[in-house]
Amino acid sequence: MLSPFPRTARFLLGAAMVTGLCACDSAPTPITPPPVTASPVSFGGTDLAWVELTIAMDEELLPLLALAPANGADARLKELFAQVSAVHERELAGLRGLHDQARLPAENPHKGMPMPGMVSPEQVTEAAATRGPAFDTLVVRHLTAHLEQGVKLAESERGSGVEPQTRALAEQVLKNRRTFLTELRKFA
Repeated sequence: MLSPFPRTARFLLGAAMVTGLCACDSAPTPITPPPVTASPVSFGGTDLAWVELTIAMDEELLPLLALAPANGADARLKELFAQVSAVHERELAGLRGLHDQARLPAENPHKGMPMPGMVSPEQVTEAAATRGPAFDTLVVRHLTAHLEQGVKLAESERGSGVEPQTRALAEQVLKNRRTFLTELRKFA
Protein backbone atom coordinates (compact mmCIF):
# COMPACT_ATOMS: atom_id res chain seq x y z
CA MET A 1 0.00 0.00 0.00
CA LEU A 2 1.37 3.39 -0.94
CA SER A 3 1.16 6.36 1.37
CA PRO A 4 -2.19 8.14 1.10
CA PHE A 5 -0.25 11.41 1.17
CA PRO A 6 1.65 12.59 -1.89
CA ARG A 7 5.30 13.46 -1.41
CA THR A 8 4.54 17.20 -1.42
CA ALA A 9 1.90 16.80 1.28
CA ARG A 10 4.33 14.82 3.44
CA PHE A 11 6.95 17.55 2.93
CA LEU A 12 4.49 20.25 3.97
CA LEU A 13 3.39 18.24 7.00
CA GLY A 14 7.03 17.76 7.92
CA ALA A 15 7.74 21.46 7.53
CA ALA A 16 4.75 22.23 9.74
CA MET A 17 6.16 19.91 12.43
CA VAL A 18 9.27 22.10 12.68
CA THR A 19 7.33 24.67 14.73
CA GLY A 20 6.81 22.48 17.86
CA LEU A 21 7.60 23.48 21.46
CA CYS A 22 10.72 22.65 23.57
CA ALA A 23 11.24 21.38 27.16
CA CYS A 24 13.86 19.31 29.04
CA ASP A 25 14.40 16.49 31.71
CA SER A 26 15.94 12.93 32.74
CA ALA A 27 18.02 9.72 31.52
CA PRO A 28 18.28 8.05 28.06
CA THR A 29 15.59 5.49 27.35
CA PRO A 30 16.47 2.30 25.51
CA ILE A 31 15.02 2.40 22.01
CA THR A 32 12.79 -0.55 21.24
CA PRO A 33 12.28 -1.24 17.54
CA PRO A 34 8.61 -1.67 16.66
CA PRO A 35 7.42 -5.26 16.39
CA VAL A 36 6.35 -6.55 13.00
CA THR A 37 2.57 -6.60 13.11
CA ALA A 38 0.30 -8.96 11.20
CA SER A 39 -2.56 -6.47 11.04
CA PRO A 40 -2.44 -3.36 8.86
CA VAL A 41 -1.07 -0.26 10.57
CA SER A 42 -2.62 3.13 9.90
CA PHE A 43 -0.14 5.99 9.68
CA GLY A 44 -1.25 9.62 9.60
CA GLY A 45 0.54 12.42 7.79
CA THR A 46 2.34 13.59 10.93
CA ASP A 47 3.54 10.03 11.62
CA LEU A 48 4.93 9.69 8.09
CA ALA A 49 6.63 13.09 8.14
CA TRP A 50 8.10 12.52 11.62
CA VAL A 51 9.59 9.16 10.62
CA GLU A 52 11.16 10.57 7.45
CA LEU A 53 12.43 13.77 9.07
CA THR A 54 13.90 11.99 12.08
CA ILE A 55 15.64 9.38 9.92
CA ALA A 56 17.19 12.14 7.80
CA MET A 57 18.29 14.15 10.83
CA ASP A 58 19.80 11.13 12.59
CA GLU A 59 21.62 9.89 9.48
CA GLU A 60 23.13 13.34 8.88
CA LEU A 61 24.28 13.65 12.53
CA LEU A 62 26.18 10.35 12.80
CA PRO A 63 29.15 11.28 10.54
CA LEU A 64 29.75 14.35 12.70
CA LEU A 65 29.78 12.31 15.91
CA ALA A 66 32.08 9.71 14.31
CA LEU A 67 34.82 12.38 14.15
CA ALA A 68 34.91 12.86 17.94
CA PRO A 69 37.39 10.11 18.93
CA ALA A 70 40.10 11.51 16.64
CA ASN A 71 39.29 15.23 16.72
CA GLY A 72 37.88 15.95 20.18
CA ALA A 73 39.80 17.09 23.26
CA ASP A 74 37.48 16.59 26.24
CA ALA A 75 37.22 12.92 27.27
CA ARG A 76 33.83 13.54 28.94
CA LEU A 77 32.44 15.04 25.74
CA LYS A 78 33.85 12.17 23.68
CA GLU A 79 31.98 9.76 25.96
CA LEU A 80 28.77 11.79 25.68
CA PHE A 81 29.10 11.93 21.87
CA ALA A 82 29.56 8.13 21.85
CA GLN A 83 26.41 7.68 23.95
CA VAL A 84 24.40 9.99 21.68
CA SER A 85 25.67 8.09 18.64
CA ALA A 86 24.74 4.68 20.13
CA VAL A 87 21.24 5.86 21.06
CA HIS A 88 20.73 7.35 17.58
CA GLU A 89 21.85 4.09 15.93
CA ARG A 90 19.27 2.14 17.96
CA GLU A 91 16.68 4.81 17.26
CA LEU A 92 17.34 4.50 13.53
CA ALA A 93 16.56 0.77 13.71
CA GLY A 94 13.12 1.58 15.13
CA LEU A 95 12.54 4.39 12.66
CA ARG A 96 13.51 2.20 9.71
CA GLY A 97 11.10 -0.49 10.93
CA LEU A 98 8.31 2.08 10.98
CA HIS A 99 9.43 3.38 7.58
CA ASP A 100 9.07 -0.12 6.15
CA GLN A 101 5.72 -0.76 7.83
CA ALA A 102 4.40 2.52 6.40
CA ARG A 103 5.76 1.53 2.98
CA LEU A 104 7.41 4.90 2.55
CA PRO A 105 9.52 5.39 -0.59
CA ALA A 106 13.18 4.44 -0.40
CA GLU A 107 14.22 7.98 -1.36
CA ASN A 108 13.80 10.22 1.68
CA PRO A 109 12.63 13.68 0.54
CA HIS A 110 14.07 15.23 3.73
CA LYS A 111 17.64 13.90 3.35
CA GLY A 112 19.98 16.88 3.13
CA MET A 113 17.13 19.37 3.45
CA PRO A 114 18.39 22.61 4.97
CA MET A 115 16.44 23.04 8.20
CA PRO A 116 17.15 23.81 11.85
CA GLY A 117 19.10 21.01 13.49
CA MET A 118 19.98 19.21 10.26
CA VAL A 119 23.75 18.67 10.12
CA SER A 120 24.98 19.54 6.63
CA PRO A 121 27.85 17.91 4.73
CA GLU A 122 29.62 21.30 4.91
CA GLN A 123 29.40 21.25 8.70
CA VAL A 124 30.88 17.75 8.78
CA THR A 125 33.69 18.89 6.46
CA GLU A 126 34.38 21.87 8.70
CA ALA A 127 34.44 19.65 11.81
CA ALA A 128 36.76 17.16 10.11
CA ALA A 129 39.30 19.97 9.63
CA THR A 130 39.01 21.11 13.26
CA ARG A 131 40.81 19.66 16.28
CA GLY A 132 40.82 19.96 20.06
CA PRO A 133 38.63 22.35 22.05
CA ALA A 134 37.48 24.14 18.87
CA PHE A 135 36.14 20.82 17.57
CA ASP A 136 34.34 20.16 20.86
CA THR A 137 32.71 23.61 20.75
CA LEU A 138 31.63 23.12 17.14
CA VAL A 139 30.08 19.70 17.77
CA VAL A 140 28.33 20.87 20.95
CA ARG A 141 26.75 23.70 18.94
CA HIS A 142 25.57 21.41 16.10
CA LEU A 143 24.44 18.65 18.45
CA THR A 144 22.48 21.11 20.60
CA ALA A 145 20.65 22.40 17.51
CA HIS A 146 19.94 18.80 16.42
CA LEU A 147 18.60 17.79 19.84
CA GLU A 148 16.47 20.93 20.23
CA GLN A 149 14.89 20.38 16.81
CA GLY A 150 14.39 16.71 17.65
CA VAL A 151 12.44 17.73 20.77
CA LYS A 152 10.20 19.98 18.69
CA LEU A 153 9.56 17.26 16.10
CA ALA A 154 8.88 14.56 18.71
CA GLU A 155 6.48 16.87 20.54
CA SER A 156 4.65 17.45 17.26
CA GLU A 157 4.36 13.69 16.75
CA ARG A 158 3.14 13.27 20.32
CA GLY A 159 0.49 15.95 19.78
CA SER A 160 -0.68 15.08 16.26
CA GLY A 161 0.49 11.55 15.47
CA VAL A 162 -2.04 8.73 15.33
CA GLU A 163 -0.04 5.52 14.87
CA PRO A 164 0.66 4.00 18.33
CA GLN A 165 4.13 2.53 17.62
CA THR A 166 5.28 5.81 16.10
CA ARG A 167 3.95 7.80 19.04
CA ALA A 168 5.67 5.41 21.48
CA LEU A 169 9.00 5.80 19.69
CA ALA A 170 8.54 9.58 19.66
CA GLU A 171 8.11 9.48 23.46
CA GLN A 172 11.41 7.60 23.81
CA VAL A 173 13.13 10.01 21.42
CA LEU A 174 11.73 12.99 23.32
CA LYS A 175 13.02 11.70 26.65
CA ASN A 176 16.47 10.92 25.21
CA ARG A 177 16.81 14.30 23.49
CA ARG A 178 15.93 16.12 26.70
CA THR A 179 18.41 14.04 28.69
CA PHE A 180 21.23 14.73 26.26
CA LEU A 181 20.41 18.45 26.18
CA THR A 182 20.69 18.55 29.95
CA GLU A 183 24.11 16.87 29.74
CA LEU A 184 25.33 19.20 26.97
CA ARG A 185 24.38 22.27 29.00
CA LYS A 186 27.00 21.23 31.58
CA PHE A 187 29.63 22.02 28.95
CA ALA A 188 28.30 25.46 28.02
